[in-house]
Amino acid sequence: MRILLTNDDGIYAPGLKVLEAIAGQLSDDVWVCAPHDEQSGAGHSMSLSRPVRLRQHAERRFSVSGSPTDAVIMALRKVLDAPPDLILSGVNRGANLADDITYSGTVSAAFEGALAGVRSIALSQVYAREGKGDAVSFAAAEGWGVKVLRPLLDMNFADRTLVNINFPPVAAEDVRGIRVVRQGFHDYARGTVVTGTDPRGYDYHWFGLNGIEHTPGHETDLEAVTDGFIAVTPLQLDLTHHASLGALSGRYAQ
Repeated sequence: MRILLTNDDGIYAPGLKVLEAIAGQLSDDVWVCAPHDEQSGAGHSMSLSRPVRLRQHAERRFSVSGSPTDAVIMALRKVLDAPPDLILSGVNRGANLADDITYSGTVSAAFEGALAGVRSIALSQVYAREGKGDAVSFAAAEGWGVKVLRPLLDMNFADRTLVNINFPPVAAEDVRGIRVVRQGFHDYARGTVVTGTDPRGYDYHWFGLNGIEHTPGHETDLEAVTDGFIAVTPLQLDLTHHASLGALSGRYAQ
């Protein structure tokens, strides 16, 4: 089985090393093609106004000068001589839960794989608010990565679908199990905007996501992770709100 690994935290990210270790237990044909630099929050962006440069670091290990989407496109069209059997994106440093997945480069890399007809899975390690820098623990992902992936290896995914996995911020031995849950939604608007002044006297603004709340319902990815479970959520690329089709059509009826 050929596995392609990518992420949005960059080729040198600790989470990618974790993912390589996980993938190495599933296959001996593992390839890496990831952004050279961190691309968190890049979403499903594609580089159209600038060239993308491909760099080889080692055998089966490459980086690109663009987004996670660029990395998957380059891997499928320039790096690999045949499509992979599986694309794994992550392990992201931080959660990709609820409506935050619309911003996620990690999930979007898996979206791109699904568009190409390849089984694709995004993996993220949630961490506590006090977690900083490279001190973030990937213990749950390290201990449970193979366990949560193995049942999916021989599963036929529906067309244009993918799976989003989030590991709770606990030690591996404290994970309570795996829950298959729907995508949740946060309870209020985006987080804070932190304003400061640079050394030259100009204001700058930094987006923060701290303090985002949600309403517990114990049915979504948000609550599953909060309760100490691994959240496994199937996602689809069809964003059509089918229930509104009839009402909208009536607005344009002749």
